[in-house]
Amino acid sequence: MAMRVLVTDGMDAGAMEQLRRDGYEVVEQFYEPDTLGTALRDFDAVIIRSATKIKEPQIDAAKGSRLKLIIRAGVGVDNIAVPYAEAAGIQVKNTPRASSNAVAELALALLFSCARNISIAGHTMRENKWEKKAYSKGFELAGKTMGVIGYGRIGRLVGEKAQALGMNVLSYVNRHKPEGCECETMHFVTPDEVFAQSDVIVLCAPSGIKPIVDAESLAKMKDGVVIINVSRGANVDEAALLEALNSGKVKAAGLDVWMSEKDPNWALAQHPAVSCTPHIGAGTKEAQKRIGAELVDIIEHFQP
Repeated sequence: MAMRVLVTDGMDAGAMEQLRRDGYEVVEQFYEPDTLGTALRDFDAVIIRSATKIKEPQIDAAKGSRLKLIIRAGVGVDNIAVPYAEAAGIQVKNTPRASSNAVAELALALLFSCARNISIAGHTMRENKWEKKAYSKGFELAGKTMGVIGYGRIGRLVGEKAQALGMNVLSYVNRHKPEGCECETMHFVTPDEVFAQSDVIVLCAPSGIKPIVDAESLAKMKDGVVIINVSRGANVDEAALLEALNSGKVKAAGLDVWMSEKDPNWALAQHPAVSCTPHIGAGTKEAQKRIGAELVDIIEHFQP
């Protein structure tokens, strides 16, 4: 019997065709949460991205069936109840390397937009307004200090690119400190030192039990700090950030991720000091091809 693979949130067309050429039965279909678990019973593997969540109810409905593999086409696996799935005999994999550069480049793109008012200046020009004076008060990145919270694959790439732009980089990590990073322009410090000394703070860490950027941490930051989030929406208290933008405590913010993707914080997205995107961090042709190739490799080497 051919291995059946469900693709719920799309994947690279070339990779999908490769799987079919290799004899796998691939079905591309999105399921709502209340029907997903039952549908999974008819598949050996499922490939998801951000839109699909496989939590305890879906696993309860699928366990004991032919489902033996869940793959997250991306970096994090926080939309999957990983220990619960593994306890039910279902393996969980992801593609942590493939999209790292794409996400890191988007972080820099959002930062450039914040630094030079690109988003709001472009918006006003589309309204037939020439507001050169209003938006000629940007700032240069060279010589500034960037705090990178989470120095894993993405965070390290962000830091390296920032140093190439002439920035100094500070970071802290919760677990193992990566080797070979520290130099004259990059140092690991305490969280409070990151908050107090950074002109720009870029979030590249997994979500935890509380937001990284909230009223408490914002109070420790420089006046006029810039916040960039390409990690998880839960890492930012959106109400606190909006208040800080309105007060001027935060000069600008670049956001690719949101607490809710079905109903994002529109007041935050529409703020003139916010440059924002609808969770497109991995959205490059190159990254999607790399993710697709990694997905094919995981499936072809899968051992139940």
